[in-house]
Amino acid sequence: MLPVMATTDTGENRAWELLAASDPATVSGRAAVGFDPASGCYRLASFGRHFTVHPGNRRVLNLEPEGEAFLKRDEYFFRLTVLWYLVKAGPARPSGTLVNPGALPGGGIFLRGTHVLPLDALAAKYATRPEDFLAAGAALGGTPAPHGDAAIALFPLPKVPVTVILWTEDDEFPARADLLFDATCTSHLPLDVLWSIAMLTVLSLLESGATPRGALPRHDPPAEP
Repeated sequence: MLPVMATTDTGENRAWELLAASDPATVSGRAAVGFDPASGCYRLASFGRHFTVHPGNRRVLNLEPEGEAFLKRDEYFFRLTVLWYLVKAGPARPSGTLVNPGALPGGGIFLRGTHVLPLDALAAKYATRPEDFLAAGAALGGTPAPHGDAAIALFPLPKVPVTVILWTEDDEFPARADLLFDATCTSHLPLDVLWSIAMLTVLSLLESGATPRGALPRHDPPAEP
């Protein structure tokens, strides 16, 4: 089993150290986030919710009640994803070209064992309910996209969009779901953090409704950045 990224204290500590040593104006420009000099915190949007990141006291806070789940239920994936994004985001903006994560260099991690995304569970949940799939995406700040039978474009991070596509079931084929990144994704984050973003996206869509987290198989994060 690979080391657990999101619970490795040294990984988070290193991200905080790098962020604290970074120039706020440079970080804000690269990551397309705000910075408040008075409080010394960054402000960014994720899945339509707003959060503040405080390097001084190493805290990530939600600004709306809807964001609380990301810091509690999904803290396993969320904190390091945000921190490493602020540290590593590059100047590139989304290109609009979609890529399958399995086709990225090293993308085989998306295809192996406990790292496989629970896309089958997502397809099964919305197999005959594309309107509910779109509603779940809209609740996460997403917008419809022109793919499949239904698709939603989401922004887990300001410059790292994710598109999730649903093909509903019919008499010949079962339902299917795919997750695609923008082609610029690897210019902002290493592959293991992109995996965490993908997992957070799928789990968030599954949680929009009555699918209990305990009913899903375990998925272990790759090694820390």
